[in-house]
Amino acid sequence: MQIGYNIRIMAVTRKKAEARIRELRSELEIHNRNYYVLNAPVISDFEYDLLMQELISLEKMFPELSSPESPTQKVGSDLSTGNKSFRQYPHRFPMLSLGNTYNADELAEFDSRIFQITGYQPEYNCELKFDGTAICLIYESGRLVRALTRGDGVKGDDVTANVLTIGSIPENIGSVPFNFEIRGEIYMPFEAFDRLNSERVEQEEAPFANPRNAASGSLKLLDSSEVRTRGLRCVLYHILGEKLPFSRHTEAIEWAAEHGFPVSEHSRICHSIDEVRNYISEWDTQRKYLPFPTDGIVIKINDLSLQKRLGFTAKTPRWATAFKFKPEEALTRVLSFDWQVGRTGAVTPVANLEPVQLSGTVVKRATLHNFEQMDILDIRIDDWVYVEKGGEIIPKITRVETSRRSENSLRPQYPSVCPVCGTPLIKDDDEAKNYCPNQDGCPPQIIGRFVHFASRKAMNILLGDATVTQLYEKGYVKELQDLFTLTKSQLLTLDGWKERSADRLLESLQKSLSVPFPRVLFALGIRHVGETTAKMLARHFRSIDAISQASVEDLTALEDVGSVLAGTIHEWFRDDRHQMTVSSLREAGLRFEVDDDEGKLLSEALKGCTVVVSGNFSIPREEMKAKIAAHGGKNTSSVSSSTTYLLVGEKAGPEKLRKAESAGVRVIDENEFYRIIGENGQEEGSLF
Repeated sequence: MQIGYNIRIMAVTRKKAEARIRELRSELEIHNRNYYVLNAPVISDFEYDLLMQELISLEKMFPELSSPESPTQKVGSDLSTGNKSFRQYPHRFPMLSLGNTYNADELAEFDSRIFQITGYQPEYNCELKFDGTAICLIYESGRLVRALTRGDGVKGDDVTANVLTIGSIPENIGSVPFNFEIRGEIYMPFEAFDRLNSERVEQEEAPFANPRNAASGSLKLLDSSEVRTRGLRCVLYHILGEKLPFSRHTEAIEWAAEHGFPVSEHSRICHSIDEVRNYISEWDTQRKYLPFPTDGIVIKINDLSLQKRLGFTAKTPRWATAFKFKPEEALTRVLSFDWQVGRTGAVTPVANLEPVQLSGTVVKRATLHNFEQMDILDIRIDDWVYVEKGGEIIPKITRVETSRRSENSLRPQYPSVCPVCGTPLIKDDDEAKNYCPNQDGCPPQIIGRFVHFASRKAMNILLGDATVTQLYEKGYVKELQDLFTLTKSQLLTLDGWKERSADRLLESLQKSLSVPFPRVLFALGIRHVGETTAKMLARHFRSIDAISQASVEDLTALEDVGSVLAGTIHEWFRDDRHQMTVSSLREAGLRFEVDDDEGKLLSEALKGCTVVVSGNFSIPREEMKAKIAAHGGKNTSSVSSSTTYLLVGEKAGPEKLRKAESAGVRVIDENEFYRIIGENGQEEGSLF
C-alpha cells in the first residue's frame, strides 16, 4: 500500500506569500464552484487537497494573512440559485467538512492528539468513504419531513421529493420516542453511471465527469420522475438529535439498520491506529472490486460522549478524520506541448500524451499550469511521465521517469509571444504565470470574459463557450454590452439554433437585468476580485461610482484587501475602456448600486455601538459583521477607547484582547452577542 504525500513550502517572503495566498484562494473558490455548484470539477480531489494544504501551510507561516473568508475556514456550498431553485432551510446542526489526509504519519498524529487529551486509547469506527453527495434526512414522529443537501453548511436545499424516489430510504419507520436527523451520502453505482453517460452521449449531451457529479446533478433535477430513472442509492452513517438513547456510534448505526435505513456493511471497530492502518490497506485493494465509488476511509471515535467532549473547529470535527486513497497512476510518453490562453490572458502549457488507460478512461492530455512547473519537472518531448487522475477527472503529470529518457527528447521552447494573437507575453514578479496583455484583441481572452460574465454566479445568462465563440466569430458581440443588443434574427443564424433556443437566451438576458450589484461587480471580471471580494466591496462602497472614485488608501483600509489587490482594482477603474463598459452596461439596465432596502435595520439594538470582531464564529465573519450593521452597529477593525464591544470567537487575536483589557472595552462571545441583538445563535454542529 502506497500512502502518504508531502507538502513543501520553501522559504518565502511575506510579499510572495501574500500573492500566492491570494492566487490559491481564488483558484480554490473556482474549484469549489466547479465541484459543488456546477458538478463539473476540472482537477482531482488529490490535486485540490494539495492546493488546500499549501494554503493552510502558508496561512500558518503568516497568520496575519489569515481570513475567515479563506477556503480553509469555509465549507463549500452547493446551494441552488435562480427563480427555479429549491427552497432552502437552515440546518439545525450545521453540516461541517471532514479533515483528511493521504499521509500515514498524519493519522498517527491524529491518534496521538486524541490520546494526549483523553489519556487512553479510544475505540475507532472505520468505514468506507462513499464518493457521493451529502444528505440530511429529518424525521419527526417516525416520518420523513424534510431532506436537505449540505448547501453551505448552514442551510441546504430541500430535495425531499427527489429523495423519496430512492427506494431504500424509508418514508415512515413507525412510532419512535424521539425526533432525529440521519445523515449520509447519496451516490450513483458504476452501472447506473455508465448507463446514464451512454444515454447522454447518444443524445449529444456532455457526459458527467464521474459518479459523484452525476449523483449530485441528478439530486438537483427539478423533475422528480427523472430523478427516479437515474439509479441513485443511499448510505447513512450518522444520527443527531436531543437525548438520543445511544452511547456509541455503532449502537446508533445498528438501531438505524434495524429500522430499515441503508447503512454500510463494511464498517469495523479498530482498537488501535495499527488496526486502522490494516483496515485502510485492506480496502485500498478491495475497493477496486466494489460496484460503487469510494475515495477513502473515515475514522471516527466510537464513544459519543468523547465526540462531544472533543468538539469542533470552525470547519471540522476534532473526533474524526478521513484517510483518502491516493489516485492511481500510469506511465506514458509526451508527444508534444500546446499553449492555451485563458480569460485573464494567462498562458497554460498542456502536454499531449500517448493515449493510456487510467481510472477507467483513456488519457491523452494533461495540464502543467505554468512554465516554472515544467522547469521543476524538467519535462521534455519524448519523455516518459507518470500521470495521476483521481475520481476519473482531468489528469496531472506528477514526475518524469528520467531513467527512460532517450537521446531524442527535446526541451520545450516556451513561447515569448501569445500563441493566438502574437502579442509579446509579460510576467508579473509575484506570479508564476505568463500573460498576454492584449485584452481587447486576443480572442480567447475576449471569449473567456463573455463566458465568465454569463456564468451562474455572475449574470446567469444561458451562454456557453460554443455559443459565445459563434457570436464573436460572426461579429455579433465584441464588448460585454453587445449581449444586450442581440436580436432573435441574429441568434437564428447560429449553428443548430431554433426559435426556442433564441427565446430562452433573450429571456435570460432580460432576467439578468435584475441581478444584484455584488454579482454584477463580480461579473466584470476584475482580476483577483472573486465573489467574496465583490460582496465586500459592494457592501462597503454601495455603488460602482464610489468604488471607481476610491483611492488605493481607501481600498487598503478594508479588511482582507492588500496593496496588490487594491492597486489592481484602482488601476482597472482608471482604464477608459472599462469606464466605457460600465457606462454602456448601465445604459443597458444593469444594477450598479446596492438597493436601499438592503440597508434597512432589523433593530437598533446596537445603535451608537462600535464593535470589533476577532476570531472564527458559527457563521462567516462577514455575515457576523453584516448582522452588526443590520442592528445599527458600526464595524471597525482595531480596538480603541471608543470601542463598545470586542466580539470574540475561536482563535481570537491575542493583541486585540490585550488592547481591549487595557482600554476597558467589554469582551463578549457569540452567545452574548445574540442575546444583545435578540436573536438565537447557532447550535452545535456536525460534519455529517
